[in-house]
Amino acid sequence: MRGRGQTPIVPAGNVAGRALTTVIAIMTFLAALTVGAVSLVTDTAGRWQNDISNEITVQVKPADGLDMAQALETVRQIALQTPGVKGATVLDEAATGRLLEPWLGEGVDLQELPVPRLVVVSIDTGDPPNFEFMRQELQEAVPQADLDDHRAWVSRLVTMARTVVFVGVFVLALVIVATTLTVVFATRGAMSGNRHIVEVLHFVGARSSFIAREFERHFLRLGLIGAAAGGAVAIVVFVVLGHLTEANRQTPEADQISALFGSFTIGWTGYVGVLLLVATVAALTALTSRLTVTRHLAEIDMISPVEN
Repeated sequence: MRGRGQTPIVPAGNVAGRALTTVIAIMTFLAALTVGAVSLVTDTAGRWQNDISNEITVQVKPADGLDMAQALETVRQIALQTPGVKGATVLDEAATGRLLEPWLGEGVDLQELPVPRLVVVSIDTGDPPNFEFMRQELQEAVPQADLDDHRAWVSRLVTMARTVVFVGVFVLALVIVATTLTVVFATRGAMSGNRHIVEVLHFVGARSSFIAREFERHFLRLGLIGAAAGGAVAIVVFVVLGHLTEANRQTPEADQISALFGSFTIGWTGYVGVLLLVATVAALTALTSRLTVTRHLAEIDMISPVEN
């Protein structure tokens, strides 16, 4: 074992070590952003899919001579009488106006615009209604009514979520490969700078495991510092974005953004993913350095008999 006052094989605070720590921090930060983005999109897509599967909408388009209030009430009654429907609510003019505020501004007079009106229908997910039958009933009673069961949206959401997860995994793989190569080069550089010390220790009988463990400790410390710094910065970014979204939620534009992406909070799964990423990067850094040193010492053993 190395004594308390013994100088370590690899200097703890050299320039190369600080540069490697910075590179690991940057890579971990980018990877943590990817993990958070994947978690955010996955959670949001799951929330969309859950909301969409619980509700359908019936759109009533305005037409000449159409009594909109009567048509909406007819649609609501037909929906309530359909098996599998738990409730139906007419979206009033105030709620419709709030939906249009980001595009048309405040104080929109719906009486002067040919704006379709909506009836929101809650369905029983365990025993959903027959949508085709319901669509036919609505068309016969109110020809201007158009039922949307959101199946196209669900399909697009699932496809989008899978694509984001695939891209995220691909980016993480690239970061891991880049980190591995960086550690390999950094380890070889550290060994090159301490080559004579390493070879002397090796030739006088120091075990390869001892030398490799010294490098492993050194790079594990660098990996932990760099990965923890990058992960912490990424967590701070997500926390700040979440607070900014909550603070600006009162505006119509923020309401639409929140409806699409939530509050930009990644949830406990995202934070756990970032912590696992930090641990993985640190362990990968230590393991890569150990394997590199072990392989280099094995090459020395193969060359030495030839020289002798």
